[in-house]
Amino acid sequence: MMVPAPEVQLKVEDAIVRFGELHALGPISLNVAAGECVVLLGPSGCGKSTLLSVLAGLQDLASGQASRGADTKPPGFVFQEPNLMPWASACDNVALPLALAGYDRGEQTASARRALDAVDMLSFANAKPSALSGGMAMRVALARALVHKPSALLLDEPFGAIDELGRRALNDLVHRTKVNANLAILFVTHSVEEAVYMGDVILVLSPRPGKIIANIEIPNSARDEAFLLSPDFGKYVTRVRRALADATAGTS
Repeated sequence: MMVPAPEVQLKVEDAIVRFGELHALGPISLNVAAGECVVLLGPSGCGKSTLLSVLAGLQDLASGQASRGADTKPPGFVFQEPNLMPWASACDNVALPLALAGYDRGEQTASARRALDAVDMLSFANAKPSALSGGMAMRVALARALVHKPSALLLDEPFGAIDELGRRALNDLVHRTKVNANLAILFVTHSVEEAVYMGDVILVLSPRPGKIIANIEIPNSARDEAFLLSPDFGKYVTRVRRALADATAGTS
């Protein structure tokens, strides 16, 4: 019996973004299906973050289309900084999207605590952001992005300032969440190794205006120490580095 294809949760068709006379992005087309992580990799200024803003409804298109799946909930969004309210507890920070949506206080708290538990931060539910390390604060930001149980998650280079061990732990957490919740994830990073470790598909973008110039699939679904140490991991890192070099050739 044929297995049905996963539902597409994020879709972009011939999208172009302009800022006045500046052609910033596109045309670009891509799909992100449920249970899939698509990574955007490319030089600074090529429009990676802009594309995430389009899908979050924060940026208009000059032409083309951007759509989400049947789920009416907005995608979760984790930015480069945690952007936590310094005066509020971790629990209240996570509950913010539910508070803005009008949920009652009891449901806000219960859902926020479940989300914190999912990212191993429940014991810090009452802590203020000043008491959290960078990695811990990013876990709280991730819980906030997931508290309303979205079908899609947008990650805008959220772990770039985290140390290597903390970054690996957060990558594993995102991968586990993707599998358990069948999430569609669009992930922006500047790290080739992180892209290969996290991505089911890596899209390499050209300099502004960003266009897809390489589409590299990573068929190994395992994301663990064995994959990191495997010849396949090194092979894909080399392949992606070459594609990135091609993208930036002649721009220096």
